Amino acid sequence: MAEHPAYPVGLRLTGRRVVVLGGGQVAQRRLPALIAAGADVHLVSPEATPSVEAMADAGEITWLRRPYAEGDLSGAWYALIATSDPVANATASAEAEAHRVWCVRSDDADQATAWTPATGTSEGVTVAVLTTNARGRDPRHTAAIRDAVVAGLSDGTLVARHHRTRTPGVALVGGGPGDPDLITVRGRRLLAEADVVIADRLGPRDLLAELPPHVEVIDAAKIPYGRYMAQEAINNALIEHAEQGKSVVRLKGGDPFVFGRGMEEVQALAEAGIPCTVVPGISSSISVPAAAGIPVTHRGVAHEFTVVSGHVAPDDERSLVDWPAMARLTGTLVVLMGVDKIGKIAETLIAHGKAPETPVALVQEGTTAAQRRVDATLATVAETVRAEAVKPPAVIVIGAVVNATPTTDQP
Repeated sequence: MAEHPAYPVGLRLTGRRVVVLGGGQVAQRRLPALIAAGADVHLVSPEATPSVEAMADAGEITWLRRPYAEGDLSGAWYALIATSDPVANATASAEAEAHRVWCVRSDDADQATAWTPATGTSEGVTVAVLTTNARGRDPRHTAAIRDAVVAGLSDGTLVARHHRTRTPGVALVGGGPGDPDLITVRGRRLLAEADVVIADRLGPRDLLAELPPHVEVIDAAKIPYGRYMAQEAINNALIEHAEQGKSVVRLKGGDPFVFGRGMEEVQALAEAGIPCTVVPGISSSISVPAAAGIPVTHRGVAHEFTVVSGHVAPDDERSLVDWPAMARLTGTLVVLMGVDKIGKIAETLIAHGKAPETPVALVQEGTTAAQRRVDATLATVAETVRAEAVKPPAVIVIGAVVNATPTTDQP
């Protein structure tokens, strides 16, 4: 007799009793999803992994610290049998069958009445992949299919049309330090859904080439501002396109709120009554040093790191940085937008007590194919920048962590 395929269904387990037998690795993998589903989870096992024990300690599950006993599945809607005792597994499986409890067997799929699919989520959609029969099950294959579908939905390479009304507005997306793979999944999805993208020069440019032809891409640096300031003109462009009912993405480098003037754009949109979603990005202040092999903190070397803007010199009245305080810090100092001011910055730090031999690293075009690292000290950094023709964008790292790792360039 031919074996019939499994019937796929989504179980709504909120508040319903679920029994898990065994507190090992299988339970550790499956329990989070059951907890997230709101199930009333009862774990029966004399022992458990530290992670499972932490779930019990947090009150997320009820743990009966003993072996399985007949009657444990009473009142259950769903059971996961995953003990190391074949006899207990078979007995519990028989109890589940007798009481019509859907039962998953980790040791014997043929004897189970339910199978667990490989699942993933994207944009509020759960993707579940299930093989057609027990004997042909290949967990690695189903997991690979799930990952491919979820990744495609997340990054826009697999397009599923939305038959719903989209709410016009602006998404302020942090694009990360430059490598297109370092944008968040949510940011990439919003890009794939955009009608208009207003991009910064320092945003991940490679992502723009992937956008569909109908998407209007606007270079923020080229928005004419006439009697307006450049930032005000950008704000007005965001409002104008959103008021036309379009889905707008403001793509910025790094994180929108780390020297990105993102809050100014959020405030302008709020004043205009335009809904705005902020999607954080990976800041270059941490990721670029890491890409060059420099940890901003390191045990026994630095217990703190401070990020400052170097776009104005220390002696400029517009500077809000307490440079004397920066010189007293014992941790790592990360300077953004400071290449052309680094000589004055180094001079000021030394004048306020920082050792001239303090290591300095400049990482230009971090995380991109053009990345390069140039090392110096506070005493030599100004001349090194000139001699090596270091150009923006570059992240400057000052402190002992510069020498915590080899100084060879990282790809």
